[in-house]
Amino acid sequence: MTLIKTSLLNGIAVVIKMLTLLGLNKILAIYVGPSGYAALGQFQNAVQMITTFASGAINTGVTKYTAEYHQDEAKQHAVWRTAGTVALIGSLITAVFVIGFNRTLAGWFLKDESLGSVFIWFAATLVLFVFNTLLLAILNGKKEIHRYVVANIAGSLFALAVTSIMAIQLGLYGALVALAVYQSLTFFVTLLLTYKAPWFKLSYLVGGIDKQAAKNLCKYTAMALTSAACVPLSHILIRNHLGETLGWDAAGYWEAMWRLSAAYLMLVTTTLGVYYLPRLSELQDPADIKHEIIQGYKIILPVAAACGLIIYLLRDFIIRVFLSAEFAEMEVLFAWQMIGDTLKIGSWILAYLMLGKAMIKLFITSEVFFAAMFYTLTVSFTNSMGLEGVALAHSVNYGVYWLVMAIFITRTLRAQNSNVVS
Repeated sequence: MTLIKTSLLNGIAVVIKMLTLLGLNKILAIYVGPSGYAALGQFQNAVQMITTFASGAINTGVTKYTAEYHQDEAKQHAVWRTAGTVALIGSLITAVFVIGFNRTLAGWFLKDESLGSVFIWFAATLVLFVFNTLLLAILNGKKEIHRYVVANIAGSLFALAVTSIMAIQLGLYGALVALAVYQSLTFFVTLLLTYKAPWFKLSYLVGGIDKQAAKNLCKYTAMALTSAACVPLSHILIRNHLGETLGWDAAGYWEAMWRLSAAYLMLVTTTLGVYYLPRLSELQDPADIKHEIIQGYKIILPVAAACGLIIYLLRDFIIRVFLSAEFAEMEVLFAWQMIGDTLKIGSWILAYLMLGKAMIKLFITSEVFFAAMFYTLTVSFTNSMGLEGVALAHSVNYGVYWLVMAIFITRTLRAQNSNVVS
């Protein structure tokens, strides 16, 4: 399937998800306010970290090896059984831990131990949450784009329905509970879609652990655990810094800005995951890999830049319509945030090769360094120029990241090409 065709099919799910996210942003802006946004961001990062550890951090590896073994179903099944068994054991152990330390976790992430029951809701549905992401990884690796799209649409609709009802009825607490459980509800839709596929049986999900499959998945476990620790942790530290120095409303403005970025960039970022990761996993010829990267820069990067420009020009309208007047002060974030988003996509087109080819050392080193750099730049810039500094830090961080990716990926492709020639 081509990049354009994949983008168009995936675009259906993305458009629906964008609309639901924008609708949710409006509801949350009204019912939880800027400081509530900050709390939601903290909890979302906690969910990202916990689910990654619970699943064994193998979903990217599942997609990669499902695509790579497209001509060997026995190897695919070994990967799925290994991943499913690890996910089941990991999620059950993690759920017990989360329930046992729910008040402590609420104190760390939400600054309020009375919200510990939110983590109990999350733990109670964690197994379903983890297996939903595993099934999506399998569908992605099998290039079952139609089923993948329908599953994502279902997730978007569940998110809109559950979060809207809970936030309207129970305010911030309801929104947090909804965030904890909605993806677990989506599991049943994803399971039904996968079960109907002629190549799938439930017995493929859990069974004996295959040593070679486990060894291969461990490469991605190391990368995913690093990402799960570094990215959310850096965001939590940044929100804490903003909240403690500029006020928790300022932290909420940044969270709202980050959510808007995630919404409009969704078409691009999901296409990278749905098309590039399986495609780069398949390709072995450096010339073919280079061709795919160039295609990305011809198609994806201009779309991201154009969208960023439109968002910037419509910033006042977006704040009024999709958020509320309470968020007017976030207007100063838009310029540097849009520049940073474009640089982010430019760097990610190259960075996905690290995942596709399991470049473990480069991935781990870059994740740790640039997460730390983002936080450090944020502290430095916000101390001198206020809230705008966090968006400038985002832009500078991804500018340097793109440069580093260009250097290392170019060297890697040249080395591979030399090996092919020799």
